[in-house]
Order: sequence, then C-alpha cells, then structure tokens
Amino acid sequence: MDSSTPADDEATSVAPDPELQALAHDTASEVRTYLETLQSVTRAGATETVLPVLLLALSQIQAAGARLGAMVDVVPLERYEPDPGPDLDLDVVREGLAELLRGVDDYAEVADPVVSPAVGRSDISSDLVSVAADLAHGLRHYASGALTEALWWWQFSYLSSWGERSAAALRAVLALLAHVRLDADEEAVMEAEMAALHAES
Repeated sequence: MDSSTPADDEATSVAPDPELQALAHDTASEVRTYLETLQSVTRAGATETVLPVLLLALSQIQAAGARLGAMVDVVPLERYEPDPGPDLDLDVVREGLAELLRGVDDYAEVADPVVSPAVGRSDISSDLVSVAADLAHGLRHYASGALTEALWWWQFSYLSSWGERSAAALRAVLALLAHVRLDADEEAVMEAEMAALHAES
C-alpha cells in the first residue's frame, strides 16, 4: 500500500466514519452482484441475453466506482496491505464469457485519450474478468472485517485499473447492442413483432 494513495492532505480515515462504513457495505453489495452476474451468465450460456445483462452489470459497477473516484482519498490503517488470501479462480468464467462472445469479443480502443490517440485492441471477456479480479480482491478484505483496506483497494484500483477496463468494456457492449438493435432488418423485426402479438392473443 505504499505507492498509490494520493495526497494525504485530502485523505480521510474510514473506520470512525459511519457514512464511509455504509459506503463499504454498499460497495461490497455491488461487487457481489457483479461477480454473481458474471457467474450466472456463464452458467446459463444464453447468447441472446448476454449483451443486455452485461450492459446492466457494467453500468451498475461503474456507478459504484464513480462514487469512490469522486470522494476524497481513503487512507489505509496499515502501511502495507494485509494479505487477504488466495485470489479468486476466474478461469472458468473467462472461458465461458469468451465462448458466449465468440466472434464479437475483440474490439478497438484508444488506450489513453489524454496522452495519445493511438488505437489498441482488447477483448470484452478479458476486461470483464480483470474487473472481477480487482473487485474480488477488495471483497476479501471486506469479508475479513478490514473495511478501510477494502475501500482503499476498491478506490485505488478503480482509478488505476478496473474503472478504465469496465468503461471500455461498457462502451464495446453498448456498441454491440446498438448494432444488434439498430442494424436489424426491418422486415425481420416486423415479423418478430407480429409473431409476439399473435402469441399474446
């Protein structure tokens, strides 16, 4: 924990502040929801619903991260980060997501729009799992009762890693969903709507 906390004069300690403790509880709930969503999507294997579900999951975790990014810096109680235990094994989730998104997983992105317009490549499944790994790390701190360390980690890793990856994945998922909805053949859409009407009657 030595390298990464921003300016101490803007920092605050979490433990005595009930509002920040409540934020830790809320963030942990959002993290659990995100992790459970990825696991359930992978188990279900439903390609027709994967994009809407991922759109919601990414939007919700982005909102949770934005709250952390906008607040003053959280200072951990210890100089060095306590070991929260082994990392969560996400290989099955990664493989399942890659299979669900096969053919549309890869996308182009501007790596750092502030520094350079250079375009790189990424893939949605790797981004989703990278975000999950960062979030799960903080959740292990939270589960051990170390709320300060959990909030510190979620805030720092949001600014340095998972905030960017979730934002990039969200944009890619939104672009895919827009193409699916807006590029659809009008005749096929009309037939589907008529079939739905007949099914209701």
